[in-house]
Amino acid sequence: MRLRIALVTAVAGLAAAGVATAGSSALPKLNATVGPDFTITLKKPGAGQSLKTIKAGKYSFVTKDKSGIHNFVLEKVKGGKFEKEITGVGFVGSKTVTINLTKGRYKYFCTPHESTMFGFFVVT
Repeated sequence: MRLRIALVTAVAGLAAAGVATAGSSALPKLNATVGPDFTITLKKPGAGQSLKTIKAGKYSFVTKDKSGIHNFVLEKVKGGKFEKEITGVGFVGSKTVTINLTKGRYKYFCTPHESTMFGFFVVT
């Protein structure tokens, strides 16, 4: 009986520790901005330059869409297939999504103005 109580207590303690750990580990963020003029960017927080390379993993994309004539789309162009429209044309505001980036080359762009509003980065 004592062994059973000790075992239940130990499992409950581990479960509580796991919940605390899971809740305290936030995903790394990437900041995306599109508009209000004809600009589009994707940066790590605090970084001055656009994202060039990043390690594979889950990221929180925090996207600020500042114009109703733009959208923000992420597409994997080398190393597999993936495309996600994070904000749509007509949307103005902020939106946060979680994306698992796998190794490859990615393009982010505004669909209506893709020939001039785009950028690339590589996931290693």
